[in-house]
Amino acid sequence: MAYAVETRELTRVFAGKRKLFRRAKAPSEEADEGTGPVTALDHVTTQIREGELFGLLGPNGAGKTTLIKILATLLLPTSGQAFVAGHDVAKDVFPIRQRINMVSGGETSGYGLLTARENVWMFSQFYGVPSQVAKDRIDRLMQTFGLWDKRNAKVRMLSTGQRQKMNMVRGFVTDPDILFLDEPTLGLDVNAARIIRDYVKTWVRGQTGKTVLLTTHYMMEADEMCDRIAIIDQGRILACDTPANLKRMIRLDTTFRLEVDALRETTSFGSIHGVKNFSLKDDIAKNRTNLTFILEDEAPVAEILSRITGQGSKVHSLQKSEPTLEDVFISMVGRGFE
Repeated sequence: MAYAVETRELTRVFAGKRKLFRRAKAPSEEADEGTGPVTALDHVTTQIREGELFGLLGPNGAGKTTLIKILATLLLPTSGQAFVAGHDVAKDVFPIRQRINMVSGGETSGYGLLTARENVWMFSQFYGVPSQVAKDRIDRLMQTFGLWDKRNAKVRMLSTGQRQKMNMVRGFVTDPDILFLDEPTLGLDVNAARIIRDYVKTWVRGQTGKTVLLTTHYMMEADEMCDRIAIIDQGRILACDTPANLKRMIRLDTTFRLEVDALRETTSFGSIHGVKNFSLKDDIAKNRTNLTFILEDEAPVAEILSRITGQGSKVHSLQKSEPTLEDVFISMVGRGFE
């Protein structure tokens, strides 16, 4: 089977930063101290089928952006191989770039003196899109993404959300075969994010041969959009399957969610027999803590409640729930996506 994207034992190691410090015995002398190499990707092997909307899910620093940069020919691997549209990223840069595009959430792009429409048109010319074809696409995409009223506004005058909409138009204007979306809805309001999700799904599934690799922090977004999802942490792929199958992996476990008064101490929960993993989020505005436990069965619940009330904290809600994608991640690595 031909894959849109394929990686084989892909590894990327960064040298690490170095800093100067003064010797204690000789303050006038300086030496440098390195933080050591950092492995961003660790023997990643995966395949993305042509026509697939593939998700990459993981916390900050997991290696998501590094992987996309390698696939987009912006970064070379340290070892291993990566192929995009059948071409080696280390050897066939030009034919890959002709068939891909990339949009990153929160990126600053474009020339401030040009309008939004002019910026996207200029970018389309770098790809050789016929001028009138590009203008027609730009107009249609700006209407779709709610940027039509700002088409003649200088980029420097656009808000962060409006610039991100412009970046999305730029991503689709070249009509790529493979599109890399690195947290594309970051910083967008609910309605704008929904429009982008709907358009991406329609774009992939309404045509033949279109492929998207999406990275995101938003569980709902990945669950709703993706055909398959790879969960990555510390540069390694922990699991790869459909959202339903990933959740089915921990269906035999028990997931409990609690909302309690803010807790002073939580580390001891991990030592309770039967607790596979847990995560917490503090709600500072309400002075409460939200806890999620992955349990082997319901037996540990009594001990959990005892330790909570033992700190003088009140339990406001407790519910048993079906596993989510975040629960899958917590079960594997012991922490949430925040």
